[in-house]
Amino acid sequence: MYIGDYLARRELYSPDKLAFIDAGKSPEWRLTFRDANRRANKLANWLKSQGVEKGDRVAILARDGYEHLDLFFACSKLGAIHTALNWRSHWRELLEIFNYTNPKILIFSDDFKEGVSQLTAHYPLPTIHLDGNGIDGSLPFESTLQSAPDSAVTCPSLEAEDTAALIFTGGTTGLPKAAEVSHRMIAWNTLNTVIHDVTHNDVYLNVFPMFHTGGLFVYTLPQVIFGGTTILIRAFDPAQVLNLLEREKVTIFAAVPTMYQMLTTAPNWDSVNLSALRFCTSGGAPLPVPLVEKYTAEKNIRFKQGFGMTEFGPGIFALAPEDAIRKAGSIGRPNFFVDAQIVDEQNQFLGPNEAGELVLKGQSYSSGYFNNPEATKAAVDERGYFHTGDVAQYDDEGYFYIVDRKKDMFISGGENVYPAEIEKALYQHPAVHMCAVIGLPDAKWGEVGKACVVLKPNQSTTEEELLKFMTERLAKYKVPKSVSFMEALPISAAGKILKRELREQWIVNSE
Repeated sequence: MYIGDYLARRELYSPDKLAFIDAGKSPEWRLTFRDANRRANKLANWLKSQGVEKGDRVAILARDGYEHLDLFFACSKLGAIHTALNWRSHWRELLEIFNYTNPKILIFSDDFKEGVSQLTAHYPLPTIHLDGNGIDGSLPFESTLQSAPDSAVTCPSLEAEDTAALIFTGGTTGLPKAAEVSHRMIAWNTLNTVIHDVTHNDVYLNVFPMFHTGGLFVYTLPQVIFGGTTILIRAFDPAQVLNLLEREKVTIFAAVPTMYQMLTTAPNWDSVNLSALRFCTSGGAPLPVPLVEKYTAEKNIRFKQGFGMTEFGPGIFALAPEDAIRKAGSIGRPNFFVDAQIVDEQNQFLGPNEAGELVLKGQSYSSGYFNNPEATKAAVDERGYFHTGDVAQYDDEGYFYIVDRKKDMFISGGENVYPAEIEKALYQHPAVHMCAVIGLPDAKWGEVGKACVVLKPNQSTTEEELLKFMTERLAKYKVPKSVSFMEALPISAAGKILKRELREQWIVNSE
């Protein structure tokens, strides 16, 4: 056993403990740590027979399922690099990614075989399909895995700084960068996570996509290292999630605010028993106070607000449940081994209640961006702080608040406008279910705000009423010039609102 062989260590410590439930399968898969380790050894042996060595990339394009973890743990045994692809991407975008990551093998699910056919016509490589009939020449995953021996596979030369996985950043403009997640980073993130109240006996339900840092690293890997149980589902389904939370007596659950909103409108919300939950973690955006109050009043849920990112942690900040209302809107305080500061445009440290860019330093930072030394160098300053691109501030008690993403900020009449502040006000209106504020070009002001709003079922309001509501709570220059009501907002696979798509939609509509 060595640093990358997570499952071999877990088989040694707790071989018969339930490790994983794949509730996306029919029938469901229920795997002990011994089962999981044997599967990883088999896949590692097969990959090794195909010439996969330390440092090689193996790609996977698939919706969530245990096969993602088969591959991650097999790669870890070999010292190879797990490379999970965003299945929302067009095959031409994936081709660009392939051209700079150069994977040796691609595993894919049948949902994406048409794109894979196009992709492999331009970038030939061996392929394995998870379900269906695959494409010409592709091998079936399960029988391929089972055909290999389950003898132990190790990479004696593996070091803590070697890369375990590539996780692609958002890529809102240009080609997504691939953050190098090292074994060192995974270990320090786990340490930050367990200090922050994870135990050996927790049951965690993952609803984040496995190509996302939330899916692999927020709780999933810490759970494996600490010996808990992790549940996977194929895609976020509010009713299924609530059923699993009750049936499996889930103790830890994490999601983004849009998912928490959707759970409250599921048909089984009123009847479901969530008493086993020790706490829920929310991240990605501030959790609206009315939503916290609803969960507390109706389900007695304790909320933790979290904050993370692909390149760091991902566990960076945490807000304790007892502060959920008192410090509403805060992401909390830095985790134990994270140094967080706020800097101005001259990169000087700022004090309490001064807004500037959030910068971070600590052992849970990634190793940089794969095959991109320029971006790697630009991300970290001369003092070793990673620049996040988030505008933030902290109060006199050391609680941090995200003001907004720099890229979401827009300038109207010379004033900086932060959509998150406006959205916080909008969520106080009783009819608002979800909302997003974007900046649109304007001949007079440069940019003006537009609020895109989804109403709660059986609730109604008007544009005039919402504009008046915001005017009573915000400075005049912050109030959007218009409100548009929508059936739904565009949501990413990770459950975040896609503001870029909203902007593009409204810019096209105005032309």
